[in-house]
Amino acid sequence: MRVLVVDDDPTVSDVVRRYLERAGIEVTLAPDGSTGLAAAKRIRPDLVVLDLMLPGMDGIEVARRLRRDGDVPIVMLTALGEESDRILGLTTGADDYVTKPFSPRELVLRVQSVLRRTASPVEVVAETLSHDTLVVDVAGREVRLDGRELPLTVREFDLLVFLMRNPGRAYRRSELLEHVWGWTFGDQSTVTVHVRRLREKIEYDPAEPVLIQTVWGVGYRWGPANG
Repeated sequence: MRVLVVDDDPTVSDVVRRYLERAGIEVTLAPDGSTGLAAAKRIRPDLVVLDLMLPGMDGIEVARRLRRDGDVPIVMLTALGEESDRILGLTTGADDYVTKPFSPRELVLRVQSVLRRTASPVEVVAETLSHDTLVVDVAGREVRLDGRELPLTVREFDLLVFLMRNPGRAYRRSELLEHVWGWTFGDQSTVTVHVRRLREKIEYDPAEPVLIQTVWGVGYRWGPANG
């Protein structure tokens, strides 16, 4: 596996590199957004660790451009403590975020979690999930609505598949973090943001969601009775 780390702090970059390499991951470093985008095109990384606060082109713009070129998973690094800043990173297309100062071991676990979910399994079992004109090819990791392919991030896809496989059951955000993200800890607003993004892509009226319903005081469920 190859990871691109885009961060202008050489100390942070070196720590991240050393911990990822200890985990058997090949690492390429980039000190700014422009260099990072060029490196991404050159090496085609399996994942990008991206600092939000970069000189010149910030991490939000870098993430947008990465998303235009493909669906490489992104783990955002941010020194900002405001929830709105973290949500902005997720809304832009990051699959996960870690707030500075962070534990290097935690970052490695987050990176490995995303990489496991994007790695192709040895044996792929064909499975199709559907509701009306929403069709999900699980093995091919492809989602179509009205025949049009939807660009979902890794976590959006995994969340959608999990909910569609378990229709009618309400899940707490902490349960979704554990089942979909593989975490027994973490900021539950991550789930909220991903649900919001999914609704914007699969609901005909995101303000009045029918597919992913909110169960007040509990969490979310896949609403259609027939799945």
